[in-house]
Amino acid sequence: MKVHGKAVVFGDDVNTDLIIPSKYLTLLDPNELAKHAMEGLDPKFSSKAREGVIMVAGKNFGCGSSREQAPIALKHVGVKCVVAKSFARIFYRNAINIGLPVLECPALKEKTSEGDELVVNLADGQIINATKNISFKANKLPEFILEIINAGGLIEHLKKRVKTYE
Repeated sequence: MKVHGKAVVFGDDVNTDLIIPSKYLTLLDPNELAKHAMEGLDPKFSSKAREGVIMVAGKNFGCGSSREQAPIALKHVGVKCVVAKSFARIFYRNAINIGLPVLECPALKEKTSEGDELVVNLADGQIINATKNISFKANKLPEFILEIINAGGLIEHLKKRVKTYE
């Protein structure tokens, strides 16, 4: 599975309150949450992401509280994948659970600019910055995580598995 999109670049320690501010946590509709994704760091983010983007970030992306709304807002605003130097553990798992691909690639951020065209191969961890003609190797996702992402998240994956046994 390959993901294509323009890069949007953020720094280190982007916490879940920056991804989706706590004042919006009462919103239940994922599309409404999406309107406010990243607004504290980039007020135009939701309009940029509508076309489908790949987020590139520094270390410790998704730190802070364990709110599931953070990856939900990103997925529904148009983020196709998040590639960071490292992730907060709970954000990483929440993203996988809702079907948002997340990969660790320490070298990508320093060699990627806002708007660069990226191609991410989720199956083998290969990332190509087509704008600069550079390739990178991210940590490869295990097969069971790829199955969850390809199904659209953990719930959809489990529904498919239950149907197999009926």
